[in-house]
Amino acid sequence: MKLISINLARAQDLQTLDGKTVASGIRKRSVEGPQQVQPLGLAGDEQADLSVHGGLSKAIYAYPSEHYAFWQTVRGQAKAAAWEQALPHGAMGENLTIAGLLEKDVWIGDLLRFADCELLVSEPRFPCFKFNAVMGFNKAVKLMGESAWCGFYLAVKRPGQLTAGERFELLPGPREVSITELFRAKIRGR
Repeated sequence: MKLISINLARAQDLQTLDGKTVASGIRKRSVEGPQQVQPLGLAGDEQADLSVHGGLSKAIYAYPSEHYAFWQTVRGQAKAAAWEQALPHGAMGENLTIAGLLEKDVWIGDLLRFADCELLVSEPRFPCFKFNAVMGFNKAVKLMGESAWCGFYLAVKRPGQLTAGERFELLPGPREVSITELFRAKIRGR
């Protein structure tokens, strides 16, 4: 398993598909070099709506790089010229773009151990209208709900540093509820 990219953003205005403007930190971009991991997340990263993002249990958001081809394809089907460009890492709003670890293989309480820090899997990401806005079409949230390709939030168990390109290992937690199970149960309940 590998950390492909570390992605940060400051909260900024985001135009929704219905023309409204809201504050959001979803437009993450890759950064170079070692990045400091603190109890509330990565130094230099920001969330606009702390009622649904951030905090101790949702300090960092990880998303599997394996899903990027799917999102590139569905965006391309919308036939907008800007969407023909490759999606950059961070396009899902994730702090960590990872490889080799999918939602179906992750459980609440699992530990991601990096060389200099440890991150604890806390819950799936539940997309909102802002995800539709950055993807550029109204069905993005629905497609994430149907696929359960949601990524997952991480709490910081041991602060330290992360560097893109480093490997990590998954240490199993209690294995009572998987990310996919919890995500699908909550989506059905909405």
